[in-house]
Amino acid sequence: MTQDLRTSQHVVLVTGPAGAGRSTAINALEDFGFEAIDNIPLSLIPRLIEGGAVTRPLALGIDTRNRDFSAAGVTELRDMLRQRPDLTVDLTYLDASPDVLARRYSETRRRHPLAPLDTPADGIARELALLEDLRAHADILIDTSALTVHDLRAEMEGWFGEQVAQGVAISVQSFSYKRGLPQGLDMAFDCRFLRNPHWEPDLRAFTGQNPDVADYIAQDARFAPFLEKVADLLLFMLPGVVQEGKAHFAIGFGCTGGKHRSVCMAESVTAALAQEGWRVSIRHRELERRGAAALSGPQVGKESQ
Repeated sequence: MTQDLRTSQHVVLVTGPAGAGRSTAINALEDFGFEAIDNIPLSLIPRLIEGGAVTRPLALGIDTRNRDFSAAGVTELRDMLRQRPDLTVDLTYLDASPDVLARRYSETRRRHPLAPLDTPADGIARELALLEDLRAHADILIDTSALTVHDLRAEMEGWFGEQVAQGVAISVQSFSYKRGLPQGLDMAFDCRFLRNPHWEPDLRAFTGQNPDVADYIAQDARFAPFLEKVADLLLFMLPGVVQEGKAHFAIGFGCTGGKHRSVCMAESVTAALAQEGWRVSIRHRELERRGAAALSGPQVGKESQ
């Protein structure tokens, strides 16, 4: 990513459960030109940044083992640093499923730092519960469950390695207005005026990733003009965002339940931006909550759209 240090200092906070790949991510960022510090206490980070001019972007690893760690403390630190006009701050969360974390611990025969006298599964459960809110507030979420070390490095390079290329990492996410706007959005679009699949019994159980649901929403005469205008607006703005020196730009699409219309719009806009060559990731907040982030089939729950 292009980083104009005269305009904005890029700070990447890297966290996640032990075994998810945080150390690998930190090492990759160091190779990409970041000044990397792992296992730094939260209380030292403001003093580190205020301590003098830094000529490189910063990658700071945050570990639950630190005595002053708390999920609320990390998000408060991120939000506080973002108030400074000379900083661009991303909170990156490395995630993995509990069974994968357990397998990785069994392969290394290490004890879990949060359960030195118990089984690794006990420590994993405690740590995931401790990190639950932090995961929900992450700017960039990388699930390493199916990634090798080399895959994770490539993923980090996609987000942070291109110091002189596109210059901004774009994230698109869907959400439910009933649960509030996601943290860190730069723009939010309301999809609640679109045709609602929730009122169709044959479609209600599916998500906006389902082709039949997407076709139903697209039959609304307002859908195509809305998609076109949003895509044109973003494509008009993004070069200016790059010129400003931002490292990350977050776009949200909301509907009532975050299951149908917002998901469909997020998928459509992500495809439109990717087709124009922008590096873009997608996240469906409410589907993740239901454990259905990658599914287009029926979902359990009665929450309306």
